[in-house]
Amino acid sequence: MKPFIAPADAVRQRGFTMIEVLVALVIVAVALAASVRAVGTIAGTAGALHQRLLAGWSADSVLADARLGHSWPELGTTRFECSQGDLMLICTETVSSTPNPLFRRIEVSVTHDQETTRLAQLVTVVANETARPL
Repeated sequence: MKPFIAPADAVRQRGFTMIEVLVALVIVAVALAASVRAVGTIAGTAGALHQRLLAGWSADSVLADARLGHSWPELGTTRFECSQGDLMLICTETVSSTPNPLFRRIEVSVTHDQETTRLAQLVTVVANETARPL
């Protein structure tokens, strides 16, 4: 008996061609590049959020001192260091008058040591407790 030999067209080889493998590698490379960029963006955003949190704490501390000090703040603008840990911050406190002469408005802006971008800004109003009878 003669063995059966299939025609050349009918024989199919299993596996992938080189082009299919290269296309798959390109798709994987694009996906990995996108995920690396996303992780980098998340890390940068987390760092900026941490700096804004510390700046907010600095501004809140300055306003708490003004409220709890029970002193009548002088009008004008003052700049001073208000660092938190190893983050160098500069606070700018602006005291202005209000339509009611018994109140003053205090605005605190916090920036980086060498930048002008505001990280935090808080405002409060304090009463003149020195003019109030006991």
